[in-house]
Amino acid sequence: MMEALLEPKMLMTIALMGTIVYITYLTKRNATASDFFVGGRSFGWFTNGSAIGGDYLSAATFLGIAGLTFQLGYDGAYYAFCFSIGLTLLAIFVAGPLRRFGAFTVADFLGYRFHSKRARLVAVAVVLAISGFYAAPQLLGAAQILSMFFGTSYEFGIIFTCVVMIFYVGIGGMKGTTINQALELWIRLGAFIVMLVAAVYSGLHYDKILAAINSFSGPITGTSPYALDGNDVNFDGAAWTGTGFYFPTFWQTISMTIGLALGTIGLPHILLRFYTNPSAKAARKSALMAIGIASTFFLLAVYLGVVGRSIFISGTASEEVMRDLVLGGNNMVIPTTALALGGKWLLGLVIAGAFAAIFSNLSGLFITSSGALAHDLYANIMKKDITQKQRVIAGKVAIVLLGILYGALGLLVKDASIGHLVALAFTVAASTFTPIFILGIWWRGMTEKGAIAGLLIGLGVSMWMIFLPGTLPSFLQFKIPGIVTVPVGFLSVIIVSLLDRKVPADVNDFMKRVHSKESETV
Repeated sequence: MMEALLEPKMLMTIALMGTIVYITYLTKRNATASDFFVGGRSFGWFTNGSAIGGDYLSAATFLGIAGLTFQLGYDGAYYAFCFSIGLTLLAIFVAGPLRRFGAFTVADFLGYRFHSKRARLVAVAVVLAISGFYAAPQLLGAAQILSMFFGTSYEFGIIFTCVVMIFYVGIGGMKGTTINQALELWIRLGAFIVMLVAAVYSGLHYDKILAAINSFSGPITGTSPYALDGNDVNFDGAAWTGTGFYFPTFWQTISMTIGLALGTIGLPHILLRFYTNPSAKAARKSALMAIGIASTFFLLAVYLGVVGRSIFISGTASEEVMRDLVLGGNNMVIPTTALALGGKWLLGLVIAGAFAAIFSNLSGLFITSSGALAHDLYANIMKKDITQKQRVIAGKVAIVLLGILYGALGLLVKDASIGHLVALAFTVAASTFTPIFILGIWWRGMTEKGAIAGLLIGLGVSMWMIFLPGTLPSFLQFKIPGIVTVPVGFLSVIIVSLLDRKVPADVNDFMKRVHSKESETV
């Protein structure tokens, strides 16, 4: 027992959990709804930029991007390019205006823009749908790490992670969530940098290993004991290093680009972060910092995915490494590659980094969804005129309910790809909230009915194309259907708004508010 506790992976995971507990204890006082849901709007650009990076760079980045590159080659690496475009668009078009608007939740934007309970209620439903879609792969990543490296069951991993989230978000609120997210970001960045140094020191230079992968064709030595069919895994390096391996047509690629790039603008847990800044200037600086951090992460993730593939095809790694790459390479290439490069201590650091990525993103989803349930649904629709203390209590109860809901979702995606699940969540966000925020901020003509139609139609068409592709003709069957669902979302808002023409009487005041060039200091 003692020997197991002294293993590097256990020591570093315990250190991470202890730090989370300590920060949560220090930030446990949440006297008002503003404290609990937006941290009292007290975070400067560096802390908030780190937290945005922590929120955005989830298991899909730390594990999924490298896993997709390992699995798909350049088609997997292209995911990172699309994510970077999305953050840039968010910084340019949304960050500043959203902070000037200043509220608690994403649904507040619609509720106040149109003075509408109906719009707020629909927004709550879409927030929960997107957050659930995004939370499931994070829980999948946590459960797989615990199963592969600690020997626990998948079910235990889901329950454990949900309990951690209920504790740290329920007690710390947005203050605890933000500080933990910022810290967790730098933990995983440090893990990636150490892996980079170890790989370069081992002679795994990018151009060298890419050429070796490209020239490889045939069975991979040492994989047969772990393959389902009992034969060595075959690999075609030329196909892997080329394009069209996963997205075989130009339109499939364009569809993914649209879904991922525009999805960033519509992610509720990212949008919420701009409410926590003290000013619009700080919000823009936070977004710019997040772009720099994310771009660095993406480059490192792609490189490490290539390193993992190089180690795999060499056939010279340990039996443990070869087994893990065969059985869980798609999602677990980063920790397995760490084990190959630096042994148990580097593996321990990377496992702590992986948990940091998962906890950071999940905490953002939990606080965002709790705001949708407690603030938007309960305090603004079901039971008005409640005290600040009651609002905070409602937020904490919502956290518990979300832990149960997200845990159930996590159990349903056991064998899925983390990166692909997140890509689909981005597509849903791009087809629903992205049109609402882009048009709501930059177009006076959007109406309540137009906004509701855009959310419902965008969500419905996305769900249809994602879950029922077989009911569609072949030319409409996209792996990531952004090329169809995003235009449908935008057109639904525009067409219904033009037909409705019932623009709020105070729309000019709203536009002046979100686009004012106020003098700000940070």
